[in-house]
Amino acid sequence: MQIAVIEDDHRISDFLVKGLEEQGHFVLLSKSAEEFFDHFEDRRWDLIIADIMLPGLSGMDLVSTLRYRGVQTPILMLSALNSVQDKVQALDLGADDYLTKPFHFEELLSRIKALTRRGQQSVTNDEHLVKAGDLTIDREQFKVFENGEEIELSPREFKLLLYLVENRGRAVSRMQLLDAVWGIQFDNQSNVVDVYISYVRNKIEKRRKYIHTVKGVGYLFKTEA
Repeated sequence: MQIAVIEDDHRISDFLVKGLEEQGHFVLLSKSAEEFFDHFEDRRWDLIIADIMLPGLSGMDLVSTLRYRGVQTPILMLSALNSVQDKVQALDLGADDYLTKPFHFEELLSRIKALTRRGQQSVTNDEHLVKAGDLTIDREQFKVFENGEEIELSPREFKLLLYLVENRGRAVSRMQLLDAVWGIQFDNQSNVVDVYISYVRNKIEKRRKYIHTVKGVGYLFKTEA
């Protein structure tokens, strides 16, 4: 496999590069997210391993930017931070796995094998595709297509649209959307849902209307007129 490693601690990076190369992988090291973006992002990678605590842009920023740009390469995060909140944040931003330092190299290899199997399964399994009218939503690659043409959505817009589609034909409240998409259980002062609904509408409703406002309730996604 071709593996990109983004790690500024030379002891850990030497350990990773040496071990992975001994396993027969091609490994390229970047010491910052900026170096990766400037020189190596456009290459085809089978796996990206990134530390969270990087100089300049953090590993969280790296993941968020890659997913926003539509890069779906599996990403394994490394960090000395082991709180549940840190792990949840990394996974919510689009990381595929999270490994806490220090770790045994055998565990790293096990995680890599699991991510590889998951990637192979997603290629051959069409169950991750959701069709709604002229839209096709790829839940594995976080992409949306209209009649085969890709629609660019941010990660939050994608999550909002997917939740509406998965609840098609049923009105969902703003509170439900805040909870499901933003993880906010109650905030009756925020208009963030309405703002993002407008963003999504402008991108997916060029030819037909999908998202309907239900007064006093919230929003309803339906494909029929």
